[in-house]
Amino acid sequence: MRLVIQRVSRAEVRAQGRVVGKIGQGLLVLVGAERGDDGVAAEEAARKIAGLRIFEDAQAKMNLALADVGGGVLVVSQFTLAADFSRGRRPGFEKALPASEARPIYEHFAKTLEILGIPVATGAFGEKMEVELVNDGPATFVMTVESGEPRVEG
Repeated sequence: MRLVIQRVSRAEVRAQGRVVGKIGQGLLVLVGAERGDDGVAAEEAARKIAGLRIFEDAQAKMNLALADVGGGVLVVSQFTLAADFSRGRRPGFEKALPASEARPIYEHFAKTLEILGIPVATGAFGEKMEVELVNDGPATFVMTVESGEPRVEG
C-alpha cells in the first residue's frame, strides 16, 4: 500500500463538477492499494497517520498530531501510485489492485481513521476527480505499508 500524505491548510476534491469532499487544516492522503494489500495494512496505515507528529507547535517544530490541531483527513483513491516505470516511458499498473478489491481496502482505511476519532472526508472512488489543496509547509510524505508495517519517507 502506498500513500502520499500532504499537510494542508485546506483541500477539496470535485467529481462531475461538484465538491464531494472538503477539509480545512489536516492531511490530504492519496491511497494506492497494491496486490497483497489487505484490511490489516489499511488499519496499520490509518493508525500511523492518525499519530504522525507532523504539525508545528509554538516553536515551529513538527511535534503535533492531527488530534492536537483538530485536523481532518481527506482520503482520495489513487491507483496511479502503483505505477511501474521499469519498462519504458508508459507506466504499467500490474501492481495495482483491481477496483473491486481496492475499494474495500480504501473504505476500511477511511473508516479506521473515523474510529480513531479523526474527521474524514473522501473523494469519489473510481471516478475522475479534481483535487485542490494548499500544501502547508510544503510538507509531503510518502508512506509504504508492507507486511502490515508502515514506513514513512520524507
